[in-house]
Amino acid sequence: FSGETRYNKDKILQGQGVDEPLSATGFRQADAAGLFLSNVKFTHVFSSDLLRAKQTAAAILGKNRFCKDLEIKYDARLRERKYGVAEGRPLADLKAMAKDAGEQCPSFTPSGGETLDEVRERARDFFEFLCQLAVELEQKEHGKPGGPGRSSGTSGEQFVFPWTNHCSEAEPSSAGSGSSTVLDANILVVSHGAYMRNWIGYMVSDLNCTLPANLTKSQLSSVSPNTGVSHFIVKLENGNLLKPNITCVCLNQDSHLVDVGAECVASKVF
Repeated sequence: FSGETRYNKDKILQGQGVDEPLSATGFRQADAAGLFLSNVKFTHVFSSDLLRAKQTAAAILGKNRFCKDLEIKYDARLRERKYGVAEGRPLADLKAMAKDAGEQCPSFTPSGGETLDEVRERARDFFEFLCQLAVELEQKEHGKPGGPGRSSGTSGEQFVFPWTNHCSEAEPSSAGSGSSTVLDANILVVSHGAYMRNWIGYMVSDLNCTLPANLTKSQLSSVSPNTGVSHFIVKLENGNLLKPNITCVCLNQDSHLVDVGAECVASKVF
């Protein structure tokens, strides 16, 4: 999730039509997230093409020990939900529009905005693209003479995740001999609050994503703080794109913000 902008702080809807840069607090949040993830070796980085996400992704890579020169690929499918006529207006205005229409947020769609189903469809399309990317990488690796076998699963030594003392954990280990396997792809995605909430909802409801045992329904439906970090492991057995096995290792992790000295801003728009 991207860092804070001044519109986040003032609870003004940005959506896609208001392309605000990060605030000073937002840059501090992004730097803190980068330090938190500095020992994670990413193979790919994707970001929304909106400025606040692009700046967040760049700040994260700038702090990374391994990936400072990795290309960030910008994808319009990762944009925030479009709020139409409500963009640039206070959240209170959206709630008033919903009330006048006899509906509630987040299901209410303002004129010119995206429905939740449309946002979820964008998320589904991008997720399937990532799965296809991972399968192609695996096939390419296996095609190399003498190349080591790789599979999506537990992380090898080069992928150091800082989750142990910071968030709810799910067991990522795969059944078998007990030897560690290596991830085919370790992908950083930087997007936005409403979009990510819909993507996570899709993985849980449609793809039966396994959640940490102590994660509550309230936590699952809550809005991520700015630069909140979630980690998912996706296994595609035998390259089967139709039945991905998904494990949520942690959701909306924000311990890196403790020393930022600013409120974690996340307007509950959805």
